[in-house]
Amino acid sequence: MATSASESRPVIGICAAAERAAWSFWNQDAALVAGTYLAAVRHGGGLPVGLAPEPLGAADVESLIGRIDGLMLIGGADLDPACYGQAHSPLTEATYRERDEFELALVRAAFAGDLPVLGICRGLQILNVATGGSLHQHLPEAGFGEHRPAPGSLGEDTHHEVEIEPGSLLARATRTGRETVNSHHHQGVAAIGEGGRVVARSLPDGVVEAIEWPHRRHALGVQWHPEALELDRTVAALVTAAAGLDPAPAPLEAAS
Repeated sequence: MATSASESRPVIGICAAAERAAWSFWNQDAALVAGTYLAAVRHGGGLPVGLAPEPLGAADVESLIGRIDGLMLIGGADLDPACYGQAHSPLTEATYRERDEFELALVRAAFAGDLPVLGICRGLQILNVATGGSLHQHLPEAGFGEHRPAPGSLGEDTHHEVEIEPGSLLARATRTGRETVNSHHHQGVAAIGEGGRVVARSLPDGVVEAIEWPHRRHALGVQWHPEALELDRTVAALVTAAAGLDPAPAPLEAAS
């Protein structure tokens, strides 16, 4: 563990997106972490640190994992279907193989070391693929509803209900039963990764919305964006686990 909770805030490594970006006089390739993720980690009591995609050997992966207390994987581009043994669908969008390989390697090392992990949106998909699962490359083509109704927005137009399993790690950070979340993805979980347990599904179409790995100390992926939901404690729960503490149980009643 990189820090002691009694000495400083737990360090949360956030895997950055590899994108083209413009700022000041510049327009060039960059490694980006949106301010909403940084703010959510800070609000939960953690110290956010961006992790730029980088080709890493095994020793580098172990060294990097040893310098953080928790790992967060955030939203972004589609995963390259080759990562889970499929050919590209015509509906698969831009992919960044270097980012995919970087994040898959970190997740596998984090799981091996039982480091607390949270995957958000694309991050859930990375967790699932890292453990041997697969994805639907385009949800409507697979018979599901539209889960990206307002591209570039996480506002009310993107809100929908999910059903959260009682007794789950997720339920301790939110609530059991029906909960309103946001949505901004066109891919989704197909086959579940080894050891994973589905703990939330979208209503009414049944898309997998959250998976946790109960045999790990804290390993959870959600398909929505908790960093943009005021009452969602999912990010704070990661910080609490990274500090070596047990999160307080959330209310078990269903959301009204």
